[in-house]
Amino acid sequence: MRRRFAGRRFPNKQRSACTFGEPLNEPILTHPAAAASFTVLDVRVDAVQIPDVVSIMREWIDRRDACRFIAVTGMHGVTEAQHDAQFKSILNAANLLVPDGYPLLWLGRRRGLLHLKRRVYGPELMAVFCEQTAAQGYRHFFYGGAPGVAEDLARRFASLYPGLVVAGTYCPPFRTLTPEEDHEAIAAIEQSRADVVWVGLGTPKQESWMFHHRALLRVPVLIGVGAAFDLHTQRTAQAPRFMREHGFEWLFRLLCEPRRLWKRYLVYGSEFVLRVTAESLTSKNARLADAQPPIGGNRRDK
Repeated sequence: MRRRFAGRRFPNKQRSACTFGEPLNEPILTHPAAAASFTVLDVRVDAVQIPDVVSIMREWIDRRDACRFIAVTGMHGVTEAQHDAQFKSILNAANLLVPDGYPLLWLGRRRGLLHLKRRVYGPELMAVFCEQTAAQGYRHFFYGGAPGVAEDLARRFASLYPGLVVAGTYCPPFRTLTPEEDHEAIAAIEQSRADVVWVGLGTPKQESWMFHHRALLRVPVLIGVGAAFDLHTQRTAQAPRFMREHGFEWLFRLLCEPRRLWKRYLVYGSEFVLRVTAESLTSKNARLADAQPPIGGNRRDK
């Protein structure tokens, strides 16, 4: 377990107190594009695109009135939620839940949300936000990854995006942290005065971490980006753009890591299709039943 701090020295900023001990129970979506949402298997998905998410994150940082978290999820996360009611509650408690996966994108478009042109791909969102806001002096903390990964990612991003401030890094062990270790991690983030914490623990661990730590941190934005840490440090191969843009990234990743990912894509993927199909048929049958006139409803009373 390692932590490091870096970046320019900034004078202490005037900060509004976050909501301690009383986490926000309702999503806070002040950007107009975030007003629309749809539900997939009882999980709320916000109908946003990457530019919308960047704008929302910037607004939250500027407001500094609470600690909020963003879940970047797709088919895997929604299916995982069907096996774990607590995890489903965590996803629905996210201040923003964005569709990082073409199945969710296609379902949203089928429900009339035609402005959903592209998925909110976690690694791309991370790069776009860092590139577009580097000159703002936002302080970035990288939490997660194997030993050395967060530090490598921080160095690469500082080089790629001149002006980007690395507030710190922390690589937790691959096990449940002891209370002392968790306290150390919280202290490291707090001392860094971070504006955004990028969390790379993978689903469902990262969403659970953000949910349980949001009331303990004075950080405007927590965002889980999963495999982005390994992709941006080239520890994991990234699918060609054509596959990423047409819904075939899952096949590339399965071919690269079959032993680790076969259950996610073959078992959970099939389950997701079956559950969504069943939900759609149930909804259709319910609409047809509502449309049927009551028995004898067209007869006149005599």
